Amino acid sequence: MPALIFDCDGVLADTERDGHLPAFNETFEEFGLPVRWSDEEYAEKVKVGGGKERMRTLLTPDFVAAAGLPADPAALEEQVAGWHRRKTEIYTGIIRSGRIPPRPGVRRVAAEAHEAGWTLAVASTSAEASVRSVLELAMGPELAAHFSVFAGDVVQRKKPAPDIYAFAVHRLGLDPAGVVAIEDSSNGMLSALGAGLACAVTTSAYTAQEDFTGASLVVTSLGDPPPEEIVTRVLSDPLGAHPGPWVELADLAVLLTAGGDAGTTASGPPAAGSPSSAPPGPDPRSH
Repeated sequence: MPALIFDCDGVLADTERDGHLPAFNETFEEFGLPVRWSDEEYAEKVKVGGGKERMRTLLTPDFVAAAGLPADPAALEEQVAGWHRRKTEIYTGIIRSGRIPPRPGVRRVAAEAHEAGWTLAVASTSAEASVRSVLELAMGPELAAHFSVFAGDVVQRKKPAPDIYAFAVHRLGLDPAGVVAIEDSSNGMLSALGAGLACAVTTSAYTAQEDFTGASLVVTSLGDPPPEEIVTRVLSDPLGAHPGPWVELADLAVLLTAGGDAGTTASGPPAAGSPSSAPPGPDPRSH
């Protein structure tokens, strides 16, 4: 059976600007750190996969001295881990508040895929608690229960490395040729292509201007029919899926039957990565 693997932030909900950014800044304030990221600064930070990894970009010698942080690397890493735990708590509170709506079409397409017997999963570099909170928001508890979740530090190398997708495909026993990944960023797309997957892109708040050469389909959103009536705009359709006013599961299935060779048109062949080389780890469905 084919599979649909969603990224989380920017795909299930447009969470970066209104969720992660204020959560980072509130965390910095609580810990008395001399930094607040502006919207423009955070637009660059989102190119770094993983919340702890984004926090580590602060740790220049000048910042460590100004913030009175320990110089010992192990102690400094403990500090970052503590910041990130608190940031995750703040972020999941924002998601539970319902202030950030799901992106158009994600629940509709996932429900259609579930009814058709497709495997459903999420593959994200965000913390697992954060991912599960967004998944429930976007899909509702009943449909979310049918998703496997691969998130956070389940792999060491974050996107654009292919590891998270290779790991997910391996653990689910999937054939990469039968998997469509839904991404919103160039890093995420490169990760999916590197694992041998077809990739559809739904651009989001910080990613609309990124280079999506190699994607099998690029749209502004999955869209929704009336009464919501959110019409998608097709930005790139190299395989000829020809979606209508909103993307349907049949359009994504075309990305598999069309051969899924769009990844080879990017700047060089896809990065190395395969299910057989994925590292061992816990079964995400037991978390």
